[in-house]
Amino acid sequence: MSELINNSKYRKERLKELILKLHEGESPEKVREELIETLQSIPYGEVVEVEQELISEGLPESEVLRLCDIHGEVLEGHVDQSGAKEIPAGHPVDVFIHENKEIKKIVEKADNLLHSLDKVPRDNFRNFVLVLQTSFNELMDIDKHYQRKEYLVFPYLEKNEITGPPKVMWGKHDEIRDQLKGCIALLREEDLSKQDLSDALELLYFPALKALSDMIQKEEEILFPMCMDVLTAEDWWNIHRQTLEFGFTLYDPEVEWNPEEFQDVSGTEEPGYISKGSVSLPSGSFTVAELKAILNTAPVDMTFVDKNDKVKFFTQGKHRIFPRSRSIINRDVRLCHPPGSVDIVEKIIEDFRSGKESHAPFWIQMKGKFILIEYYALRDDHGEYLGTLEVSQDLTNARELQGERRILSYGESNTK
Repeated sequence: MSELINNSKYRKERLKELILKLHEGESPEKVREELIETLQSIPYGEVVEVEQELISEGLPESEVLRLCDIHGEVLEGHVDQSGAKEIPAGHPVDVFIHENKEIKKIVEKADNLLHSLDKVPRDNFRNFVLVLQTSFNELMDIDKHYQRKEYLVFPYLEKNEITGPPKVMWGKHDEIRDQLKGCIALLREEDLSKQDLSDALELLYFPALKALSDMIQKEEEILFPMCMDVLTAEDWWNIHRQTLEFGFTLYDPEVEWNPEEFQDVSGTEEPGYISKGSVSLPSGSFTVAELKAILNTAPVDMTFVDKNDKVKFFTQGKHRIFPRSRSIINRDVRLCHPPGSVDIVEKIIEDFRSGKESHAPFWIQMKGKFILIEYYALRDDHGEYLGTLEVSQDLTNARELQGERRILSYGESNTK
């Protein structure tokens, strides 16, 4: 038997037989037992090859998608990763895996909350819902993770004639997105009762969390090791350079991946920017380095939300009032605020987009400081809405200024 187990052709044919048994209605438990008994484990690359072959031989993608989770359940813990390549720090796959770690934390937190529903007092149910909604808002950030797979990674797999598995996985992404949207929509209903939420646990919430966990398993046991084998260093470099256009999921990479073979290509260009040279505007121009320094030196925090309500940029000054990480890039601005303030955010966006209003100021006392927070509608020369700019600044010292200062003096601006 050992010589058969070590034979790739035999392994793939046997796995194919087992998968077809699942599609014929055989119980996952029985198929899993057969897998352990006859194969013990199977290399990750052969799992992808078998799925591709089944689709090529006529098994509908919709049928593969329908039983995709059962495939994963049967294979869990029996995918051989001994031949997987090492993943460099900061590499796109390293980023994906770190994002998965953060998603797992939120999944566990949400799962614990849902399992504690019966113990929630009636008078604390609304607070419970807000906390739960915050978790599911965070989980919705997985959309950026999936988009990077779909638009950056999958095209390279397709160039290598690996087409079936990416289509199936994309289908699972869409299912998970719909599940999470359903979870959030129900939590946002004002008349949601404890019984309503309880009734939805097995139908919607637990399946959504399981689908997220299952996808992580498929990525880390099969997809990512296979991608490391198939994609070239140049492919990964191109993916890396475009990653920030989509944004990170609940994680801001601590290491900038910059392989030696591509350092000459990037030259002195600022990381994160595609084009070289200067930025030209009607009133002047500056290099990318100059623009970055200007934005990060101005004594205000700025965050730009585009016309599609996605966070696209924030300044990175030394003394930010409200912490930001690049994991919010391309995130829906509604998901960046506590559930209790979403109505205000939506009202501002609606009024700015319609042209009814263009400025919304707020001020708060925070940790002994007076903070001014202003929202501005951004419009082009024709009055078309471009997005919203949030500007926050600490006015504590400015409010204490008295008299005048006309003589040069470095340091504190307070003239008391």
